[in-house]
Amino acid sequence: MTLSTPTPDTPRLKQDLSNHHAAPAGKTVRHDWTRREIEDLFALPFNDLIFQAQQVHRQWFSPNEVQKSTLLSIKTGGCPENCGYCSQSAHFKTGVKATKLMSVENVAEEARKARDAGASRYCMGAAWRNPHDRDMDNLCAMIKEVRALGMETCMTLGMLTGEQARRFADAGLDYYNHNIDSSPEYYDSVVTTRTYQERLDTLDEVREAGIRVCCGGIVGMGESRADRAGMIHTLATLPEHPESVPVNLLMQVDGTPLGDRGDDLDPFEFVRTIAVSRITMPASVVRLSAGRSNMNDEAQALCFLAGANSIFIGEKLLTTENPEQDHDNTLFRRLGLEAMSPA
Repeated sequence: MTLSTPTPDTPRLKQDLSNHHAAPAGKTVRHDWTRREIEDLFALPFNDLIFQAQQVHRQWFSPNEVQKSTLLSIKTGGCPENCGYCSQSAHFKTGVKATKLMSVENVAEEARKARDAGASRYCMGAAWRNPHDRDMDNLCAMIKEVRALGMETCMTLGMLTGEQARRFADAGLDYYNHNIDSSPEYYDSVVTTRTYQERLDTLDEVREAGIRVCCGGIVGMGESRADRAGMIHTLATLPEHPESVPVNLLMQVDGTPLGDRGDDLDPFEFVRTIAVSRITMPASVVRLSAGRSNMNDEAQALCFLAGANSIFIGEKLLTTENPEQDHDNTLFRRLGLEAMSPA
């Protein structure tokens, strides 16, 4: 299926898979959001926006449950893409050394450690433009090993062909992550080696194969509020929303084009992005992803109040820092949060 490049207020993908959470009685999921409506949500007084997001969150999820996930880099560095935020791009000198694909046994052992530390979801990422066919057997074996541990599985490996997506589906992959990064208008300011349409094409292949979609973006890259609204609009007007929506805060990495911006996104603006994601995609798990190591506990608490209900635990998110597990456990106790069980 060939999809046109997205424009405001235009549906983008044919999708068949139902949302992970059934709609509560009398509640429906909208797919006809306009850019103006989403921008108006961003412009609400902060208290009004958070109140609305919390009301929506409670209609679809337990308000005090947050999923703990772990993300492992199964193949680090040497990526041919030029994503301006990424430490693993071969285009930039960041000090990250390229490695080979990890063995199935080592991935399974790391997954076991993550499960024992409280993670119910395991994500595996490789610094590729796309997986090589020669690696497919090992990748499928990794999926099966992690699923055997009773964990949700997710992979992020770059673009996929339809055949590759079907093989992953047959292996039991629960989610495939492929972020759109930003709005259609701002995207070319971040990456030029892969088009917005190519990202949407991969999401289409994932849907066609029957795998749940994990798709979000990154904020704090110099984009405007209108771009943040545009990113959410792209996702919220899909015929089926991504069941998983990671919202990342830019981690400035020395050596990358976005590594010396010198300014940080207003924390309240980040919380607004979480809240608008929750309101427009009520059945999706909204993931408070990269950037938590640069947030204080109060900012994270506001994100949970705004509807974020997943975090990544572990000392690393691929190659960037993440809060220590003891700190996360303490924060959960302080806020009365509990870990979500696997779906």
